[in-house]
Amino acid sequence: MRKVKELKYTQVYKTCDLRPLKFKTTEDLTPCRDYIGQDRAVDAINFGLGMEFTGYNLYLAGPPGVGKKTTIETILSLIAKDKPSPKDWCYVFNFQDPNAPKAIELPKGKGKELKIDMEEFLQDLKIDIPRAFESKEFEEQKQNTMNQVQREKNDLFEKLQKKANESEIQVQFSPTGIITIPLIKGKPVTQENYNSLDEETKKKIKASKEKIDTEVAEVLKVARKLERHAGEKVKELEKKVALFSVRDLIEIIRDKYKSYPQVIDYFDQLQKHILENIDNFLPAKGPQATALMQMPMRMPQQETTFTEYKVNVLIDNSNTQGAPVIFESHPTYTNLFGSIEKEARFGALVTDFTMIRSGSLAKANGGYLVLDALDLFKYPFVWDSLKKAIENGELIIEDVYQQYGFSSTVGIKPEPVKLDVKVIIAGNSQLYHMLYAYDEDFRKLFKVKADFDYIVNRNDSTLSQYSCFIKSVCDMDGLNKFDRSGVETVIEYSSRLAGDQNKLSVQFGSITKILKEANYWARIDNNSKSIKRQHVEKAIDEKIYRSNMIEEKIQEMIAKGSILVDTEGLVVGQINGLAVYNIGDYAFGKPSRLTCETYMGTEGLINIDRRAKLSGNIHDKGVFILSGYLGSTYAQKKPLSLSASIGFEQSYDVIDGDSASTAELVVLLSSLSGIPIKQSFAITGSINQKGQIQPIGGVNEKVEGFYDVCKAKGLNGEQGVIIPHQNVKNLMLRKEVVQAVKDKKFHIYPIESVDQAIELLTGKEAGKKGSTGKFKTGTVNYLVDKKLKEFAEDYRKFGRQNTNMRKGNGSV
Repeated sequence: MRKVKELKYTQVYKTCDLRPLKFKTTEDLTPCRDYIGQDRAVDAINFGLGMEFTGYNLYLAGPPGVGKKTTIETILSLIAKDKPSPKDWCYVFNFQDPNAPKAIELPKGKGKELKIDMEEFLQDLKIDIPRAFESKEFEEQKQNTMNQVQREKNDLFEKLQKKANESEIQVQFSPTGIITIPLIKGKPVTQENYNSLDEETKKKIKASKEKIDTEVAEVLKVARKLERHAGEKVKELEKKVALFSVRDLIEIIRDKYKSYPQVIDYFDQLQKHILENIDNFLPAKGPQATALMQMPMRMPQQETTFTEYKVNVLIDNSNTQGAPVIFESHPTYTNLFGSIEKEARFGALVTDFTMIRSGSLAKANGGYLVLDALDLFKYPFVWDSLKKAIENGELIIEDVYQQYGFSSTVGIKPEPVKLDVKVIIAGNSQLYHMLYAYDEDFRKLFKVKADFDYIVNRNDSTLSQYSCFIKSVCDMDGLNKFDRSGVETVIEYSSRLAGDQNKLSVQFGSITKILKEANYWARIDNNSKSIKRQHVEKAIDEKIYRSNMIEEKIQEMIAKGSILVDTEGLVVGQINGLAVYNIGDYAFGKPSRLTCETYMGTEGLINIDRRAKLSGNIHDKGVFILSGYLGSTYAQKKPLSLSASIGFEQSYDVIDGDSASTAELVVLLSSLSGIPIKQSFAITGSINQKGQIQPIGGVNEKVEGFYDVCKAKGLNGEQGVIIPHQNVKNLMLRKEVVQAVKDKKFHIYPIESVDQAIELLTGKEAGKKGSTGKFKTGTVNYLVDKKLKEFAEDYRKFGRQNTNMRKGNGSV
């Protein structure tokens, strides 16, 4: 078996040397214009933006801080400027159905022009129409018409009076109508006189009166017909006069918009409506207006607003250069889809088409809309409505409460606007997979996934790009320049974030935060003009200090002996394992004592934490794997008659992960063999059924966690950590730990197999099977095998004794 070599201090931290780039400070560099390490995502974005077919919207997948927003913003700014500017959209009054405003599409800038033209047109109408009706010619024609009707009515009434006189009936005209009164000898008959008349005379008077009443009814009918006919003539006259004023005005703007059929159709209906509502343009006249003004208690009259003739420019692209790019950071329903506002009038809420307001979707029409995926699910109705809008290619602006039946009031329903927009959603990968699996519409509408990586290879090219990125941040945020040592420290910190000596983190949110904090500490340091290594290290240390209070409390409890962890001595069935605690913004390592007790039985491995329901599925799996290793290594020719309880001491939270499985196996073998384990070591690593060591996560935090305990209890030059050999490349340890490794005060050993772990932890040979299938005498494996044989033989003997006792009891 290959002997394990201790790691050198140069292997536990990879320094960065930027001297080949030949710069002293970031002022010697040019700002970064590359997308560092995101070739895959950039290619996907360019593909998605280039696809003009339905459904090729984009989902930008990746963890926070990897530059999704910055990347898409940069790409869109380059693409959008060369795209044609989209058209304007306006809402106008629907004269056929007032509750369904019409949407009109116009070229860029024409919507605003139409609005201005209609405002000027309306002002001209308000002046020209009243002026035309004040003319002498109109008054004369109107008066002639009315006089003619009056003459005809007078003739009718004269003929009626003549017939009435012949029948001895008097006709009187009053404001309430025409009254007929019988006459006798030229005098009106009173009720008293009538009652004194004989029946024959009464019948004669009654017949005459009924005849004249019939004549009166006919005359009134003809008179009303004459008045109605006169009114129609006056109305027709008014239309002719108004048309003379309107036609010239409307023809001017009609000619301007003759290429737009929707506008011409609107003008036709507009002209018809104006001619049918001439009175709206004329001041109130006559007794009715005077009486209304004299009423002591009267409702305030609502002034005519001429809303029907206004234009609501929903989307104005007159100042838009290229395709619009909209980033909606607060996608509520109204912010995204628009709204229909209301205002209070006389105690009631009213609305009209001029109160329709556009949202981000309308503003991005003909361009690009960028949204945060999580935000879409924070607000009700947004996600489903967005999918419908994209799928149908139209934007419907409506009251969301009416849409879902929460309001019974009658409102307007604007005509949908044609929608042509590329929607880009940015979110994490987990949400993408959930939507892809459970939302069929998502798969149809978001066919392009741009996957953002969180790490990139650390090579000469990326080192140069990273340096230029730091220069860009300095320029953008007004930071002091970084000297070469400062840039090198930032890059080393990036490798620590990436968890790999040969990788760099592209979670630029975290990197930018350190750059800004280093700038602060440089100012504190006598207002240093450049940011050096010590300032970056100070920023990192202070960031940790702000978050590691819990870690320090745990370390204090270990140092005082409240949490039991040994860092020296030898103990059978006891080992130091390593775990990582993640408290959100900070992760740290904590050593934990594992113990094992073995005894004869058939229960196998008993996971105490699992029995206490404090073990996760992956940890359970790791313990089950130990059974496979024991069976394949020691139970080929005998049964395992073993019961062994393994548990984390002083552990009160759920444990998960399989990184303790190597420690669990070694402590089990120690208990079986009776060979003590060196408490000066801690070990981490996953294991398979073949006894091979597998890599784990959080190796830096684990090593540093045990180092801190050893430092608190006193470094003696014997302490160290055993790690999987695959994790050597992940080591980017703290400066203090690196120095301890360099001074031989702390040791790190990479292992490939459990036998190597046994030899390091016990100082004894692990032992391999010979050609006879037996282990070398005196080795750890020999002693384990021997113990298991004893358990098997004793259990078999115990079983015979029980059988004989049962037989004896049965014969009595």
